[in-house]
Amino acid sequence: EVQLVESGGGLVQAGGSLRLSCAASGFTFEDYVIGWFRQAPGKEREGVSCISRRDGTTYYANSVKGRFTISRDNAKNTVYLQMNSLKPEDTAVYYCAGDRWSDGAYYYLLNNGRGMNYWGQGTQVTVSS
Repeated sequence: EVQLVESGGGLVQAGGSLRLSCAASGFTFEDYVIGWFRQAPGKEREGVSCISRRDGTTYYANSVKGRFTISRDNAKNTVYLQMNSLKPEDTAVYYCAGDRWSDGAYYYLLNNGRGMNYWGQGTQVTVSS
């Protein structure tokens, strides 16, 4: 059974940091593009960052570029999202998702994860002002 499990969310003051983790199981992790997406109340889901399969090329939404860093540890079947200089507008439920399409990282970011096959349950991030 394919599973993606997010953790690391919480409440933090503006300017603070959090590190989200996405632990995967049930598939060959290094063969999958992994992305982070978020959805705030009353808003559509948006792409935050994606990382390609084997070479680890990364892509970021303009809103988080320079503040967030995505990385993957294929030995641990885990993708991380280090979030620094957090802002209240970063408040959302954050989801990780995975798919096997090798060239899909940038596409999935731009299309807010549409078409990705596997999703986690989400973790809440709240940034207070």
